[in-house]
Amino acid sequence: MVLAAGFGERMRPLTLRMPKPLVPLAGRPLLDHVLDRLAAAGVKTAIVNVHYLPEQLEAHLAGRQSKKPETLVSDERGVLLDTGGGAKKALPLLGHGPFFIHNADSVWSEGAAPALSRMLRLWNPAAMDCLLLLAPAATSIGYAAKGDFAMDSDGRLLRRGKDEVVPFAFAGVSLCDERLFKDCPDGRFSLNLLWDRALAKGKLYGVRLDGVWMHVGTPEALAEAETSFEREGA
Repeated sequence: MVLAAGFGERMRPLTLRMPKPLVPLAGRPLLDHVLDRLAAAGVKTAIVNVHYLPEQLEAHLAGRQSKKPETLVSDERGVLLDTGGGAKKALPLLGHGPFFIHNADSVWSEGAAPALSRMLRLWNPAAMDCLLLLAPAATSIGYAAKGDFAMDSDGRLLRRGKDEVVPFAFAGVSLCDERLFKDCPDGRFSLNLLWDRALAKGKLYGVRLDGVWMHVGTPEALAEAETSFEREGA
């Protein structure tokens, strides 16, 4: 599941005339970075949700028909459903899982071990309701917040408390299956709601990114990511 429906307001003025997933980074749209990485991990089908400037996204996906993965559109033109609601709407297309839920603007340079393949190897549905990709906040590009999670030695996660600073930021990718959505609300809601339920059961886990995450949230962060791609040949 590729979450591509948002307005990208912090990326303005670049997103006044194009959806954020089509903003170029290192000569390719952000969305192509995501889809190509999913294909490299063996993903055969990607569901892409659309809401803001949907015709542009649909036209771009149509131009990728000869490339992997196969792409299907989940149409949210009528109402923007947020991360959780958007994924729930796409469940009939996603199947039982496991499946990735991937932000359309989440990019990174790989380390020794490709991140998505590591997540698939570590996925353990008996112990986990959801597995999150986490980036060290101190070394991430374009990220200046206090982190999102602390992580135990076994990978189990803890939320950042008020006024705390924690080592890891959510890097925009999670792995789960349909069980995560059991008894979830209808309509618009955030994946954070489901993660908090998993936390309460001790079933929210993380994996550390072996690479450099680029938080491409603003034009300034995009420029910083461009410099990183040039330097590392990513």
